[in-house]
Amino acid sequence: MNEKERLIEAILEIELRMFLTVNPVLTSGCQEDPEGFRLHRRAQFLPWPEETLASYLEDLGAAEERGENLMRRKYARMQGPAEESGPEVEEIVRREMEWQRAMFRDYPAVMGGARPLTDDRTRAEMTSFETYTRGELETYSPRTLGLLRRDLVAMRDRGESLSEKIYGHLVRALGYASLADAEQKLKPRMGPLS
Repeated sequence: MNEKERLIEAILEIELRMFLTVNPVLTSGCQEDPEGFRLHRRAQFLPWPEETLASYLEDLGAAEERGENLMRRKYARMQGPAEESGPEVEEIVRREMEWQRAMFRDYPAVMGGARPLTDDRTRAEMTSFETYTRGELETYSPRTLGLLRRDLVAMRDRGESLSEKIYGHLVRALGYASLADAEQKLKPRMGPLS
């Protein structure tokens, strides 16, 4: 296991522990699938550089020491009234929304089960990508936010997409050769769009 993999596994261990105790009384269906949680979160973190991963791991460790559950805070924020986030969070949300919008355009079959992009398209049972992303970013320390912003700017400058990287890792973990392969194989399963 290399250093990046070690950082990701340490993050997933703490996040899963927090996730499973978001609500100690009621559990949701997704909490009954810890491997699914790990699969999706691992894909989320694989594009991050080690420095950003290490910073977020420090955020998680510091939260645990304070007795704070960052997953509980994220989900409470997602369900609460919309609030204005700081400019750095809003900049990252805008950039990630652009990449996610392109994923819906370029890979509609792959994105068939994804979170709706914006709150005006939110399905009753699913929080939008925009709200979820904002809630997640608000759990990061200023240092982690700054590093992530730097990473996303560099990614954009290289002509890369965070969303493509995340979904690329995810579809390969699910046995597809690439996003294009997953799109081609999933397309026949799509029903008529309404």
